[in-house]
Amino acid sequence: MEESLAPVENSGEDVLSMIDVLKEENELEEEANAVLGDSDDQNCTYPMGYVSRQALYACATCDPETSAGVCLACCLECHEGHELFELYTKRNFRCDCGNSKFGGKKCKLYPGKDDTNAKNHYNQNFKGLYCTCHRPYPDPEDEVEDEMIQCVICEDWYHGRHLGTDSLPSCESYSEVVCADCMKKNDFLWAYSVQSQETKSLVKEEIKSEVDVGENCPSQEQNKVDDKTDQASVQKAESDKSCLLVDLQKREVNVKESGAFWKDGWRKKLCRCANCMAMYKERSLEFLIDESDTVHNYEQRGRDKTASSQYEKGMQALSSMNRVQQVEVLHGFNDLKSELTDYLKKFAENGKVVKEEDIREFFSGMEARKRQRTTGPMPFMCK
Repeated sequence: MEESLAPVENSGEDVLSMIDVLKEENELEEEANAVLGDSDDQNCTYPMGYVSRQALYACATCDPETSAGVCLACCLECHEGHELFELYTKRNFRCDCGNSKFGGKKCKLYPGKDDTNAKNHYNQNFKGLYCTCHRPYPDPEDEVEDEMIQCVICEDWYHGRHLGTDSLPSCESYSEVVCADCMKKNDFLWAYSVQSQETKSLVKEEIKSEVDVGENCPSQEQNKVDDKTDQASVQKAESDKSCLLVDLQKREVNVKESGAFWKDGWRKKLCRCANCMAMYKERSLEFLIDESDTVHNYEQRGRDKTASSQYEKGMQALSSMNRVQQVEVLHGFNDLKSELTDYLKKFAENGKVVKEEDIREFFSGMEARKRQRTTGPMPFMCK
C-alpha cells in the first residue's frame, strides 16, 4: 500500500509535513532563480562586454561617491562583507568592479579592465534609492505594505501606489509595467494600450495590404518621380500605409498621466516598419522589440540550466520512503534548519557574504558531531 505524504495530525500541536518543507524550499529556490537566473556566480562578466541582462549589485562600501555596478561573481568574491545594494537585473551593462571608480582597488577575478564603461547607464538605484519618492528599500520609515514594480524602460523600481493609478491590477493580469514618466516621454505607446482584438485585426490588415501591393504594382513609368521632394513625400505616404502605429493613432487614444500595465506578448504588437524602427533607435528603445530582453526570458534561461528543482528531487526521494522514514527525515531536517539558522546569524550580523567554504565548514562540523553521537561510549544503565 502506498504511503501517504499528507501532513500528520498531532494533538494540540501544528506539525509541518515534509511536503510543506519542500514546498517552502521550492519557493525560496524559485525566488533565487528569479534574481540570479542566467547570471554566472563564478566568473566576472566583464569579458562578455555589455551583457544583455544580468543580476547586478552596487557597493556602498567601495563606491560612496560615484555610481557603479558589479556582477554576481564580483559581488561574492571582491565585495564580501561590504554594504551592497541588490539591483535585481539591468540590461546592456558591463561590470565596473575594479575600474577607476574604485580608487585603485582591482578586481580579483578580472583585473585588466578599462577605466570606465561609457555605455553603462546608471540611475538612483545604484545609490540605494527607488521610486518617485526617492526612498530606500526596504524603507524603515514606511509602514505601508506595498509591492515594488520595475519599469521595463528606465528599470527603476516603483511603489505600486506611486504609479499614478487608483488601484493595481492583479499580478496575473499583466507581465510588464512602464512607469508614468516613461509613458509621458514615449506617449506613442498609449496607442498600443488598446489590447488586443482591435490591434490584432490591424496587424492582419497590415499583412494583407503588403501582399496586395505586390499584386497591383504599377509600371515603372508611373512610379518615376523626378522631383526629389515629391519622391520623399511619396515614400513617406507609402510608409504610413503600412505603419501599424499610424493606423492605431487614427483611433481615439486615451492618454493618461499614469503608468501602463502590459499583458504578456504586448511587445510583439509593436510596429516594425522602417519609420518605427528608426524611432526606436532614436529613443534608445530597440530592446522593446527584442523578446529575449524580458525578465521572464531571463528567468526562464536560468530555470533551463537546472535539470530539476530541489522540490522535485525531494518528492522523488520521499516517494520511496515509508511513513517512519519520512518522519525521521523531517526531524533531521528540522535539526539541520535550526543549526544552520544559528550558524548563518553571525554572517547576517556582520554583513558578510556566505561562501562555499563556509557551508562546507558547517556540514563538516555537523558530520563530526553526528559521528561523535553514534560512536561514543554506551551510556551507563542501572539494571
